[in-house]
Amino acid sequence: MTGRERMRVAMQLGSPDRVPVMCQLAVGHYFLHSGVDPLETWFSSEGFGQALIALQRCYGFDGILVNLPGRPPDWRRHVRSIEPDGDGRLIHWKNGWSTVFPPDDLPWVRREDGSRFRLPFAEIEPEALFYVEPHGPLGVRYPYVPGFEEEGAGAARTFPSYQYDTIAYVRRHAGEVSVHGEVFSPFTQLFELADHASVLMALMTDAAKVRACLQQLTEGTITLALGQVAAGVDAILISSAFAGAGFISPAHYREFVLPYEKQVIDAVRAYHQVPIYTHTCGAIGDRLELMMESGTNGIDTLDPPPLGTVHLADARRRTLGRVFLKGNIDPVNTMLLGTPDIVRTAARNCLAVAGSGGGYILSTACAVPPATPPENILALADVVTGAG
Repeated sequence: MTGRERMRVAMQLGSPDRVPVMCQLAVGHYFLHSGVDPLETWFSSEGFGQALIALQRCYGFDGILVNLPGRPPDWRRHVRSIEPDGDGRLIHWKNGWSTVFPPDDLPWVRREDGSRFRLPFAEIEPEALFYVEPHGPLGVRYPYVPGFEEEGAGAARTFPSYQYDTIAYVRRHAGEVSVHGEVFSPFTQLFELADHASVLMALMTDAAKVRACLQQLTEGTITLALGQVAAGVDAILISSAFAGAGFISPAHYREFVLPYEKQVIDAVRAYHQVPIYTHTCGAIGDRLELMMESGTNGIDTLDPPPLGTVHLADARRRTLGRVFLKGNIDPVNTMLLGTPDIVRTAARNCLAVAGSGGGYILSTACAVPPATPPENILALADVVTGAG
């Protein structure tokens, strides 16, 4: 089987020729290990596509997650200067903003006054919302405008064609591997836009406005998901990072997360049979059944203790035959701090629990940290292929 076929069978709850392996890598890991200039990786559709393919081939993954949007092809035209900044770089843009660019972590944007953008929830107007893109070339924009367009020119209600350029590049050049797109859950988008404390307070004091915001963001999320399917993805990941027990209760999950993710899934299913799965970090052991109510095809991360609360055997028992599972290997204590032998032992333990009966993808629970030794990541493919 090809990686693409292997992943397809597993996501359909079947048993491929072997358990597929596919991890999400932290962007900083691409900066450190892909061989592509980090600026090109972050700001260029082709550069990120090259980095994705290079490390998929290096680590023997059966799939690639395209977790940054495509970039404006003329991004360098907007640069005023680039200068060293410690071990990283500092980019000054012609509009007066700047980007702090670490050597091994997500870049972050500063406005003219040096501040990072984060709105109090009270200042958000629901009707101004469409989509919140945390990883745009100029960071979060409100109301949403793509690329380097000026704010205040009117909120965009669609996405530029280059939004899908990285997906198209990977689809053309990666060969027969499974290519996945990513959209952010409406609930997560709200947290990316607004001050976290003010959003959490609003769940209890202004729930009607929260729901209005989430409904607006759902429409943009559906638009993006359908665009990714048209661009050729084999699956869509809904990144729902703020929906674990560390942030909200099961009751709040049911009210503010589940209905909107279900709308996204239902809207895509109305036109396509592309699998959709849900990525929620941290403590989700108390809400696996809730997550499945959205109609999701799979659950990603499954953080084990101490990072989360999921024991794979328990998750397998509760979800078998309903959704595929992806993850459960500790990205910090096993992948970052461990050795290849420790990784192999963890991987074998996962396969012993979930490797038979289909519907399992071997993966780290969340993103592989930037400084993870490559030999530790290679150990995952060793186990599934029988090489180690």
